[in-house]
Amino acid sequence: MKLKIMKIDPLLKKYEKDLELRMNNYQRTKKALLSQGQNLADFANGHHYFGLHRNSKGWTYREWAPGAQAMYLCGDFNNWDRHGCPMEKQENGVFEVFLPGKNALKHGQKVMAIVVHDGKELDRIPLYANYVTQDPKTTGWSAEIYAPAKKFQWTDEGFKPMKNLYIYECHIGMAQEKAAIGSYREFKEKILPRVKKLGYNCIQVMAVMEHPYYASFGYQVTNFFAASSRFGTPDELRELVNTAHEMGIAVLLDVIHSHAAKNTREGINQFDGTDDQFFHKGPRGDHPAWGTKCFNYGKPEVLHFLLSNLKYWMEEFHFDGFRFDGVTSMLYHNHGLGCAFGPYHTYFSLNTDTEAVTYLQLASELARQVNPNAILIAEDMSAMPGLCLPIEDGGIGFDYRLAMGEPDMWIKILKEQRDEDWDLWHIWSELCGRRPKEKVIGYVESHDQALVGDKTVMFRLCDKEMYWGMDKSKENMVIERGMALHKLIRLLTMSLGGEGYLTFMGNEFGHPEWIDFPREGNGWSYQYCRRQWSLCDSPTLRYQFLNNFEIAMIDMSRKNRLFIGKIRNLYTSNKEKIIAYQRGAAVFAFNFHPNQSYESFFLPVEEGEYQVILSSDSSHFGGRERIATEYVYHAEKHPDGRCGFKIYLPSRTAVVLKQKK
Repeated sequence: MKLKIMKIDPLLKKYEKDLELRMNNYQRTKKALLSQGQNLADFANGHHYFGLHRNSKGWTYREWAPGAQAMYLCGDFNNWDRHGCPMEKQENGVFEVFLPGKNALKHGQKVMAIVVHDGKELDRIPLYANYVTQDPKTTGWSAEIYAPAKKFQWTDEGFKPMKNLYIYECHIGMAQEKAAIGSYREFKEKILPRVKKLGYNCIQVMAVMEHPYYASFGYQVTNFFAASSRFGTPDELRELVNTAHEMGIAVLLDVIHSHAAKNTREGINQFDGTDDQFFHKGPRGDHPAWGTKCFNYGKPEVLHFLLSNLKYWMEEFHFDGFRFDGVTSMLYHNHGLGCAFGPYHTYFSLNTDTEAVTYLQLASELARQVNPNAILIAEDMSAMPGLCLPIEDGGIGFDYRLAMGEPDMWIKILKEQRDEDWDLWHIWSELCGRRPKEKVIGYVESHDQALVGDKTVMFRLCDKEMYWGMDKSKENMVIERGMALHKLIRLLTMSLGGEGYLTFMGNEFGHPEWIDFPREGNGWSYQYCRRQWSLCDSPTLRYQFLNNFEIAMIDMSRKNRLFIGKIRNLYTSNKEKIIAYQRGAAVFAFNFHPNQSYESFFLPVEEGEYQVILSSDSSHFGGRERIATEYVYHAEKHPDGRCGFKIYLPSRTAVVLKQKK
């Protein structure tokens, strides 16, 4: 077996047997799962079989609970008679009951499963429940029948995501300015137009899979098939996705298959009374850092559950793909904790969870079978070789990996270095470094950097000055520096850092405060669990300048199809603090020097006429208009053999030029 991955990266030749094992595991597992003539999309239909389903004759409820001795269904429909609706045990640990009559269960009714294990009765929410709500009085969670009389009508037929991704990472609940939980409908009406205006063509939606602990940011999932009822109904989520598609915006689900909440009554943990129904036995089944449960990816029933879950979200809600959370934790037995990845042997060792690798391959293949245009992004800080290469080449099949080292780099620089000590070659290396033929999503900061205990880039640059220094009528040197560097850092990262770009909502205009979810320590306040859009909209504040720059930056990048352009370094000097490069047809020149401007910087480019297409120093972006944007620069050969032109580069500014046709 000669895999293309070794031709793409010859250094992997030494690990040929490991890569062959990767492929053999994938083929063997797929063969074991599928019947003759089946594909993965045929296999991943657990949501059509298990759970509660209505037909013309009545309702059927099925559940997989191999560790249970008996099961019952109860709810509003039988006045919560715990033993009034016994389920029949079938083969392979499946329980089933049929309730005759189309109205045996009605929209809005609540139901609960009773699982008997070792003589004890356990209250459980059905594994495939698609709507789980919390009682405001008891704060308990219940499965609710969601079967509205009118079926939601989609109008997004034929929608295809754009190939060059500009991703707006967002959290539905905290997307509103009010000090309360926002809704799917409010997001659709108020936030989607902002995303469209900014120029982003994709939203990555967090915290949709149901989770009882709001402050977990949605990362401790209990009900994998339920859209969070905090934000509204399933149909209101469908409306959001449908509207986004009508606006040309793709929608990715932040999917959590790396772990699950430990909750038992409202979660999947110990559903049948055993520890190992979905998870590994013993210590391996517990995540040491997250306090959650770890899936057993070697178990066919677990693969069926997780793959069906992916198909469900694509089929029922038209999600265009997924950002897989915690991929590093999945790939390694030690979850990547305390590991310094880099040498190739760190990826191919007994620490690698080969069953998780196989699951991710199956997941990527399934997604393409359901939707050939599906987008898959991995949150992996280890840079596992082949993660973003096709399966047939020996890869795992994802489209992109998040460039997690980029925000870490910016935080470290801003925390530890003076402006004049920045190493531009190091920055260049971090932003341009990626595995051969594997695409990454570049970003300056995600939600992680905005959480309480950390700081956004803008808050780190300006700190307390943001509370009174953003008024346009007042001069403030701290704010001026912060705004200048905020623009430069984002432009540099967007144009160099990947084949796609991501930001977390509000960071584009320098949202001033951290995210702090309501908790006992802050008096259960929503004060810091929202986005203050009014700051950006105020004509008297400087936030609008950063927002204007974001719009112009994304527009410039999209018009010039920047992400498919090749990168070429033109000039880098740590002494002068200048970095210049070309990507595709666009030429970039940055002056990071804190106080030195260069009146006649020679920019080495090909012969031709060039004109400015973006200047960070524009007054529209809060700059001083020191760069002539209407001037035509003539690049010509000089007697010393150089070719280019001279340009004025003020301190802490960036300029983008393009050759005139």
